[in-house]
Amino acid sequence: MTSAISRKWEHAVVTGGAGFVGSHLCAALLDAGAAVTCVDDFSTGRPENVTPLLDRPGFTLVQADVAEELPVGRPCDLVLHFASPASPADYLRLPLHTMETGSLGTRNALRLAQDSGARFVLASTSEVYGDPQQNPQDERYWGNVNPVGPRSVYDEAKRFGEALTTAHAETHGTDTCIVRLFNTYGPRMRGHDGRAVPTFVRQALAGEPLTVTGDGRQTRSLCYVDDTVAGVLAAAAHGMRGPVNIGNPGEITMLDLARLVVELTGSGSPIRYIERPVDDPAVRCPDITLARDKLGWEPRVGAEEGLRRTIAWFRAEAGR
Repeated sequence: MTSAISRKWEHAVVTGGAGFVGSHLCAALLDAGAAVTCVDDFSTGRPENVTPLLDRPGFTLVQADVAEELPVGRPCDLVLHFASPASPADYLRLPLHTMETGSLGTRNALRLAQDSGARFVLASTSEVYGDPQQNPQDERYWGNVNPVGPRSVYDEAKRFGEALTTAHAETHGTDTCIVRLFNTYGPRMRGHDGRAVPTFVRQALAGEPLTVTGDGRQTRSLCYVDDTVAGVLAAAAHGMRGPVNIGNPGEITMLDLARLVVELTGSGSPIRYIERPVDDPAVRCPDITLARDKLGWEPRVGAEEGLRRTIAWFRAEAGR
């Protein structure tokens, strides 16, 4: 994995720290010697994601809704704002909560960073590009987003968060950075969160048909969670404002992904085609030139290796 931490953090606050990516960030920061305060309301994050961290020196778990309060209690030098429902199943179930987390929650996290003189990193998303008319997508592309479609609660929450972060930096001089994450996957994903990798893995291990939407020719670019964490922490340490794409430029169709999961699990599951969701992007692929040039970062874990690790984790979880 790319070396990510070249700056020594004393105390990091991770909102959404019990979530999939957030929990991996908490662990990486602890490994680097930082004290970590994890803030999560457990609306989509899981306590078991951070249970192994509870006995580690310097780790504090705070249950709170960041849209209402951010009770940290002591200064910090890094704020990683990762709180938000991130899968379609979650943000369609929690539309107002998603928008409040992206707006009020971002405001509260920015105020914490400003008051502490801390570095602030916003977890944005490739969804700000919508159903892109440019492929691959670089950071200069403004996107093609439906502001009132079913995905808009997530897309627009993140776009607003980017605008608020930019305005905060311009108005108050807050030390901010925006990272746009692309299709991260790996251990600690929930099997029923609606995203392709955990859905396919769960179905294949259960011997169920793998449900491919539409004709399966739509593409995604899958970035293993260790690589995503390395990219986020590299951006935090660098001091850049961004936005910067953090993702794997290896593009794969959903049909090929389903077939690969079947192969790697040794499953006999068939493919079953279902209706494609409204506003589902046809393509998704990051241009990571900026991350390569400025951060010296690029993903190291290929799709097959990352999927093997993810499948092994799901198998272990099912055996508990």
